[in-house]
Amino acid sequence: MKQNITILGSTGSIGTNTLDVLSRHLDRYQVFALTASVQVDAILAQCVQYKPRYAVMAQESAGRLLADRVKAEGLSVEVLWGAQALDTVASHPDVHAVMAAIVGAAGLSPCLAAAHAGKRLLLANKEALVVGGDVFLSAVKKGGAVLLPIDSEHSAVFQSLPENPASWADRIEQIILTASGGPFRTRDVTTLRDVTPEEACAHPNWVMGRKISVDSATMMNKALEVIEARYLFGVSPDQLNVVIHPQSIIHSMVKYKDTSVVAQLGTPDMRVPIAYGLSWPERITSGAQGLDFHHLKPMTFEAIDDHGHPERFPGLKLAWQSLKAASGTCAVLNAANEIAVEAFLNKQIRFDQIHQVNMETLAKVVPSSPQNLDDLLALDGLSRAQAHELVGRIAVA
Repeated sequence: MKQNITILGSTGSIGTNTLDVLSRHLDRYQVFALTASVQVDAILAQCVQYKPRYAVMAQESAGRLLADRVKAEGLSVEVLWGAQALDTVASHPDVHAVMAAIVGAAGLSPCLAAAHAGKRLLLANKEALVVGGDVFLSAVKKGGAVLLPIDSEHSAVFQSLPENPASWADRIEQIILTASGGPFRTRDVTTLRDVTPEEACAHPNWVMGRKISVDSATMMNKALEVIEARYLFGVSPDQLNVVIHPQSIIHSMVKYKDTSVVAQLGTPDMRVPIAYGLSWPERITSGAQGLDFHHLKPMTFEAIDDHGHPERFPGLKLAWQSLKAASGTCAVLNAANEIAVEAFLNKQIRFDQIHQVNMETLAKVVPSSPQNLDDLLALDGLSRAQAHELVGRIAVA
């Protein structure tokens, strides 16, 4: 029997790569639902090609427009819209697996819905764990969901660990996440104030969306990944480390108590972790190009506390600070960063002011141990409002 797949965020980079992998294995998988925010043309083309049962738009106006376009095409696709519709297709009884690829805190509710419904949840949305934390993990446990990481770094760690999670605590010494260093790894720190959105989005190795590309340039993506790894693998913050590896060949490593290090290597292609998440514990072809060790470039590594990196990437340390602070602090950091990155992309603030917004929001918002989705959303809203206020105060004239 074919597995029904819902893709939350089908028009983004992860979504389109997921569809590419699925198209190579139509004997095993079929697209059940596709979702997007406002990109009507893109999701319509996907509907024509993959003929899902449902297509969902986050925005009502976009949903109504898509419904008209679907009808004009003669497609038997049911079009829904709104936040509740996202939850519906994530938790539908006929769905086997959910690719969670909605960027930002907007993806939290459908991720929780999938978790409560006991789905195989392929997690490409960092914020489900960064914002949701223990609330999200509790939903996964109570619902009997299977949580599989799709971020290249966390997939690499997962592939480097024994299959039985009960054995991890007794074996792991350290988890080492690799980072490319982004486009500004060697840039003079004094010139970062002049960075343009176009420069920040020009990643040297990976093809990604604009928000995550900026996060890579500031290394806030790695800060969020450190937080995510803490919850995914049940280790303490002090067992998490980051090393800069510009070639993006080693995607992450696990150091065991006997000092052995197990790593996952591959070309920088998101179809590899996507294919592994879809097929785990089996393996299927991904479409990615394999490594050729006869022509492999030398691999290099840089410590995050050297080469001027602490000044170049000041946001990275916020991961450990937030994990050791009051429950909910990670959610505050995530909300502040989303607002700051959006303001930078809209040219309201400078690149170097992203960190300022994050720091000042953390200083002003004191969380009170969120217990459920409503608490998390309230904290997220409060943090965003504070970050917006800060952006307004420092906005570039």
